[in-house]
Amino acid sequence: MKRILITGGAGFLGSHLCDRFIKEGYHVIAMDNLITGDIRNIEHLFHLPNFEFYHHDVSKFIHVPGELHYILHFASPASPIDYLKIPIQTLKVGSLGIHNCLGLARVKGARVLIASTSEVYGDPTVHPQNEDYWGNVNPVGPRGVYDEAKRFQEAMTMAYHTYHGLETRIVRIFNTYGPRMRLNDGRVLPAFIGQALRGEDLTIFGDGSQTRSFCYVDDLVEGIYRLLLSDYPYPVNIGNPSEITIKEFAEEIIKLTGTTQQVIYKPLPQDDPKQRRPDISRAQEILGWEPQVPRTEGLRVTYEYFKSLPEEELYRAAYHREFVKQ
Repeated sequence: MKRILITGGAGFLGSHLCDRFIKEGYHVIAMDNLITGDIRNIEHLFHLPNFEFYHHDVSKFIHVPGELHYILHFASPASPIDYLKIPIQTLKVGSLGIHNCLGLARVKGARVLIASTSEVYGDPTVHPQNEDYWGNVNPVGPRGVYDEAKRFQEAMTMAYHTYHGLETRIVRIFNTYGPRMRLNDGRVLPAFIGQALRGEDLTIFGDGSQTRSFCYVDDLVEGIYRLLLSDYPYPVNIGNPSEITIKEFAEEIIKLTGTTQQVIYKPLPQDDPKQRRPDISRAQEILGWEPQVPRTEGLRVTYEYFKSLPEEELYRAAYHREFVKQ
C-alpha cells in the first residue's frame, strides 16, 4: 500500500484530497496544526486502519516513521482574512514548511506535489494567465505575505528538483469552491452565501467588474491526482476557465438562495486582482484534464452543504488559534 503525507489535511482542499487518496487505496497520513483547518473535516476517516492524523505544525521539524511515497504540501492559510491576521505564519509555512517537506521527501525518496496558487500572478497584466507569465505582485502589500510565500515555495521546490534530482510537481490552483469551505474565511463565495443565509445585504468590494473563475473541488482534486502521477515537474494551472464578474456572480447567488436583500458596494481592497482566469492548455495537453462540473451544479451542492451547518456556524467569526507574535 502506497503511503502519502498530506499537510494541511484538515483544511478544505486537504480533507478532500484525504478522501480521494483513501478511495484510491493509499495509506493516508494527514498533518495539520488546526490554525485554520477543522478536525471535523476528517473525523469520518478516523476509524479507518489506513488513515492517521498528526496534530503538528509543518513549519517545525517533521518526521514520519516508515516508508513514504508521496508528499502533498497543502498546509497554508488561504484567504485574505487569514493572511492579514496571521501573516508571519503564512510566510513560515511557505518557506520553513516547504523546506521541511522537501527535506523529508529527500530522505524518504518520495515525490512532492506543492499547492501553489493563481496569486503568484498577482494583479495580472496578461489575460488569461498561463504558466509562462511571471506575474505582477506587490511584495510589500497586504497580500504579499501569501503571494510571495507561494512564489518562494515554487522556487525552493524547483531548486530541490534541479540540484537534488527530487521528483517534484507544482499545481497553481485557481478559485475553488465546494463543501467544507469555511463560511467566515472572507472569500467571495462563502461570504455571499453566508450573507444570504443570515438575511444580510450581499457585499461587493469595488464596482463588481472584477472577474473570477470558479472550479468545483472534485474537478480540482482530479487534476491534482493526475498531476501527481504524471512526469511533469513544472507549474500547471488547475482551475475553471469559465470567467464571471463578481456582480454577475452575486446575481447567481441571489437566484440560487432566493435572497431578497440588496447588493451593496464597498471600496476595493489594496492589490485585489482585477482579472482571474486560467489558461488550462497545459493541463489539457499533459494531463488530459478539464473541469466537468458546471457552476450551477457545483453551487447547488455547496449551498446545500452550507444550509446544513448548525446556526452558530453562520455567526461565528473567523477563528485562528492563538500564537505568540513572532
